Amino acid sequence: PLDALPLTPNGKLDHKALPAPQYGDRNGPGRAPRTAQEEILCALFAEVLGLEQADPDAGFFELGGDSILAIQLVGRARRAGLEFTARDVFAHRSAARLAVVARAVEQDAPAVTDDGTGEVVATPIMHWLRGLGGAWSGFNQSMTVRVPAGAEAGRIAEALQALLDRHDVLRLRACPQAEGRRLEVREAARVRAADLLHRVDARGLDGRELIALMTAEGEAARQLLAPEDGSVVRFVWYDRGTDRPGLLLLLAHHLVVDGVSWRILLADLAAAWHGEELAPVPTSFRRWAAALASAAPARRPELPLWQDIVATPDPLLGSRALDSARDTAVTTRQLTLTLAPEDTEPLLTDVPAAVHGGVNDVLLTALALAVREHRRGRGQHAPALLVDLEGHGREELGEGVDLSRTVGWFTSLCPVRVEPGDGPLPDALKRVKEQLRALPDHGIGYGLLRHLDPESAAVLGGCPTPQIGFNYLGRMSAGAAPAAEGEFAASADWAAVSGAPAPAPRDPDMPVAHALEVNSVTLDRPGGPELTATWTWPQELFDETEVRALAAGWFDALRALTESVRARQTGGFTPSDLDLVSLSQDEIDDLEAELRDLA
Repeated sequence: PLDALPLTPNGKLDHKALPAPQYGDRNGPGRAPRTAQEEILCALFAEVLGLEQADPDAGFFELGGDSILAIQLVGRARRAGLEFTARDVFAHRSAARLAVVARAVEQDAPAVTDDGTGEVVATPIMHWLRGLGGAWSGFNQSMTVRVPAGAEAGRIAEALQALLDRHDVLRLRACPQAEGRRLEVREAARVRAADLLHRVDARGLDGRELIALMTAEGEAARQLLAPEDGSVVRFVWYDRGTDRPGLLLLLAHHLVVDGVSWRILLADLAAAWHGEELAPVPTSFRRWAAALASAAPARRPELPLWQDIVATPDPLLGSRALDSARDTAVTTRQLTLTLAPEDTEPLLTDVPAAVHGGVNDVLLTALALAVREHRRGRGQHAPALLVDLEGHGREELGEGVDLSRTVGWFTSLCPVRVEPGDGPLPDALKRVKEQLRALPDHGIGYGLLRHLDPESAAVLGGCPTPQIGFNYLGRMSAGAAPAAEGEFAASADWAAVSGAPAPAPRDPDMPVAHALEVNSVTLDRPGGPELTATWTWPQELFDETEVRALAAGWFDALRALTESVRARQTGGFTPSDLDLVSLSQDEIDDLEAELRDLA
């Protein structure tokens, strides 16, 4: 605040005499909401992003949001009476601007529930799984949640039954056929949660004894998964008595869940336990799968784009090429590293905000820089990184599709060329941002063309797979890290616990899809957000020293990008930010430089 604006002798504003802005906490109060819609949206921003409050003019992504959290925001806004799309969140960003475009949900309109039972068309990611070959019956994801002390099996089964009845895809069966498998979703009455829930007496067990028990029981549950028989979910309840919270393992075949699905399921499980009726699912997975198949031919104009990307040179990273017969899940090794909160926080906020981009822009820029240095150390020259990029896949492909409440395996997978260039870091980040923005609908079209359209599948089917697979799972709430082995932390009952052993995600004989896979997630802990990355590789292709050096190089590149923003070297617009004019990056840079000189 100023008592008066400084003026020149001619009575004009003296820009040079203005003091440097003092920015407050981006999560701070800012101005008050002016309308009821702004007030609702500010509260939802804070709820989804884990903030005490949110400024109406602060951008969702500048506050630490990502595309997955945007989907959650859409779903919660709908329940609060406001309707908009995830695409609106990207276009308008702030609560104030979203309040203008948000529509009021018709309160008297009957709730629409899409019937998801019957035959299901295989989606691109399901075709991808079948194409890997080998065993995949135990291919799964899992979560362990805290159960209230003294819970009874009957009440737990009732809550789980509510999930099975509401979310159709949890009743999926993959029936073997000569040409593959026919997928069908059975009626709700055909699957009983009580038959899938296994109680384990864990009273008095702690530390290594409890971990050993959970490891054994989790593996036993994984071996019971059999999609061809309709066994795609299992539940293991570790009963620790009336005086200690129990633990519940939720195990699901990957055919029926993904990272976004777990956020829906955990919230619904807590609601069902408290006797609440679960909200309807507007768009079923079955309907979505059919829509993908119908949309595939319309994507053919994208074919030259994908042909150009897959032709990117991809020099050998490991000691040899990946071999699906030799490189199976049982041969893999893992390395997990965590970035401290003081380094993670700006990667989610300041750095992407500086270029009006997203978290993936930052993560992939740093990965490309790290891999380039790794290859230079091997005497290789490759200006671009070819990477298989996983996405949440819940793109808005038509009117009336609402996937904010839909459980299923929506993951999209597409090859991406990331070319940071040899210039300074600010230029690298802007270049990569534009390369990712050039992918229509975040690349979902590749899978449609590769697997669902025979004409384009014949072209793309013989192309090599990138050596690196990358997946960022977004931000997830997490309790404190466990203080000791066998201790599990959770923020509340029915919340995911930290430190619990998980069943193996794959069958031992399942072929590995990439020479190197990087799976990352941001865990919101009491001390701040932590970026955790797990690197997985077949042991014959790399030794741990190589992978550790590459992982450290990635973290170093992320820190360097943060430092470039703090030094105000990185920032500004790129061509895709400007809807009304067509300017090159050089023209934008020149214009921004002139504006800085005027100030």
